[in-house]
This record gives sequence, structure tokens and C-alpha cells, in this order.
Amino acid sequence: MASLDIVWQTFRPEEGFYTTETRTPSPLPIRTFAPVGYEPRYPYPLIVFLHGQGGNDEQILRLAPRVSRRNYVSIGLRGPVCLGPNKKGALGFSWGDSSHYDMIEDYLLEAIRQTRSHYHIHSERIYLAGFAEGAILAYRMALSFPEKISGVIALNGCMPREDRPLLRFPEVRSLNVFIGHGIANSVVPMDMVHEDHRLLYSTGMNVSMQTYNTNHKLHRDMLRDMNRWIINNFAG
Repeated sequence: MASLDIVWQTFRPEEGFYTTETRTPSPLPIRTFAPVGYEPRYPYPLIVFLHGQGGNDEQILRLAPRVSRRNYVSIGLRGPVCLGPNKKGALGFSWGDSSHYDMIEDYLLEAIRQTRSHYHIHSERIYLAGFAEGAILAYRMALSFPEKISGVIALNGCMPREDRPLLRFPEVRSLNVFIGHGIANSVVPMDMVHEDHRLLYSTGMNVSMQTYNTNHKLHRDMLRDMNRWIINNFAG
């Protein structure tokens, strides 16, 4: 498992998107959004965006400036399974199955470590934000090593139903969870999300749930509420 211990650099990047790769034998992409007015002495929260099935790292990271152009450093990662071109002609990816979990865990932790070596990231403000299939992965990774992750943001997604990771007590109680879900979502029905909410709440986690007048698509207010939730989360 990759270590997250780093020494961050004191440079001032321009606001915008940057693409790098993991420094591993088989490099994997790290798509980064640097906030406007980046201040190297300020420890920023880090949002790790995880795309849904058929998405990719570039597509999901476009959400970052819509959440906030100033408040966070954000990265987008890419699933290991290529599904071919999507409806817009770009390559789409999936996070695969249990045979990919070890590789994804190493990829995620190495991407966080490398980001923290370039940007001043608060070690206790690292959030996994997943859409649809990406939300399943966000839950899985956070529950696997809750001591390294501050919170999960699940947008139109749910907890794993197969090979569900064990709830590690008392470590999981430190996790914070924001659930944003469309009330007309037929892909991930509300009953599943209510079940997740009850389970997470019963463990003692800090769980917030908001519903929106949409289906499986993102509602603009999800991103607004996500921003408010993160700010209130670490402000409190």
C-alpha cells in the first residue's frame, strides 16, 4: 500500500487543468484542477473525483470548477477497463470488478501522494467524490482504509452490494458521508439509498442526505450542496 507521507512544494500554479501520470512501472493518468489564486501556505481540501460507467477522468473533473473555483485542489482518476467510444466519441471506462480492487487502491493512494507532493493538501480533508459507479468505488475505498480518507460524496450512487467491505470499528466512525440522489433515479432506486443511509447512520458516521428533482443525471444543486457540506464539515 502506498504511503501518503509527503513534503509539498511551494509553487503557485495557474488556475486550470493539468495532466500527469503516476510514477509507477505502469503509469496511470492523474487529471488535476488547480484552484484560482492558489496559496501554497494554505492546506487545501482535496477532492478525488471518480467517474461513472462509460465516463473518464477528463469528463468527471469538469465538475471541479462547478463545485468551486477557489476552495479545493481536485483530481480525476480513470477506471482500468476501457469500454470503447461513448456517445460523444470519447473513450469511456469502467472500474471493473473485484480483480481490479488491489490495483485501484494502489492507483488511488499513489495519486493522492503525488498530488500532496505538489500541492499543500490538508491530511484530514481528503474526500472521495463518486458519480454512479464511481460512488460505489468511493464507498469501497473509504471503508477499506478510513484512516486515510475524511469523507465520501456519493452522487446518484450507492454502497457496494457485492463483495461489500467490512465496516472497521471504530475507524469508520471518523468518516463523513454526503449523499445526493435524484428522486426519479431508476438506475439506483431511492430504496437502496435509504438503506445505505440507515446503515451508515447506525455505525455512528456523520451522514447527510439530500434528494433532488432529477433522475440519474446530476442536478446543479448537488454541486452547490456538496461545496457547502465540505465547508461545514471541516469548519465544524
